[in-house]
Amino acid sequence: MNADDLPSLRAELEAHDLWAKKSFGQHFLLDLNITRRIARAAGDIAGKPVIEIGPGPGGLTRALLEAGADPLIAIEKDPRFLPLLEPLVEWSGGRLRIVSGDALEADEAALFGRGRCAAIVSNLPYNVGTPLLVKWLKAGAWRGEMTLMFQKEVALRIVAKPGDDAYGRLAVLAQARCTAKVAFSVPARAFTPAPNVESAVVRLTDRADPYADLDALERVTAAAFGQRRKMLRSALKVLTPDAETLLRAAKIEPTARAEEIDQAGFRALADAWRAMR
Repeated sequence: MNADDLPSLRAELEAHDLWAKKSFGQHFLLDLNITRRIARAAGDIAGKPVIEIGPGPGGLTRALLEAGADPLIAIEKDPRFLPLLEPLVEWSGGRLRIVSGDALEADEAALFGRGRCAAIVSNLPYNVGTPLLVKWLKAGAWRGEMTLMFQKEVALRIVAKPGDDAYGRLAVLAQARCTAKVAFSVPARAFTPAPNVESAVVRLTDRADPYADLDALERVTAAAFGQRRKMLRSALKVLTPDAETLLRAAKIEPTARAEEIDQAGFRALADAWRAMR
């Protein structure tokens, strides 16, 4: 199958008099060369379950179906786009399933059958990209590899290392479960309407030694980076009045700052905090 045989995305949007909603963080990616590149970055998805969030007019949807996703479950909050997506169900031979709803509230595992593992490939709406990523990092065995487009600033925060300006809570949480790398950048002019920022596609693959208690890690990193200019002995007092004992238990210098602590250090800190509760 070839998505070039379908009506152009721009013509479809004009025919249905559709426009992007700023409140939904919508910016349409209409260039099939780019959407196909995103699908390729996800690896071999032929015959495998894939979840897409916010398909909008269906540019990436077309590319994922062309690449053989089966089933492809597209979760769309904006009902205006259903008439553009529904013809793709027949075009794909029924491999596309459209779910109308909010992805933040979705039970993804129930959508394609318990016991199966699904990749997530999405051009995420800007306003929900980070909470969706945190939700999926905490997900169970149903969640496979993720290939996600974010604002470039967010993408750099996900892949940052200790000492980087972008290093913070999101990097620690993402890298506690996954190996994260930027696959490629996408200029603002590729979108309709063009956003004020560039975007980037991030590839996240599960690491062999994931940290189990992401909730504890989330609490610790929120405290540590909430006052990132302060030494940890001061920043962590929101967790415990005896922050220095906590830091000694984790073998971290009380005068250290959050931006200096690596993945192993934050894991030790979360373990120590759990033990002290």
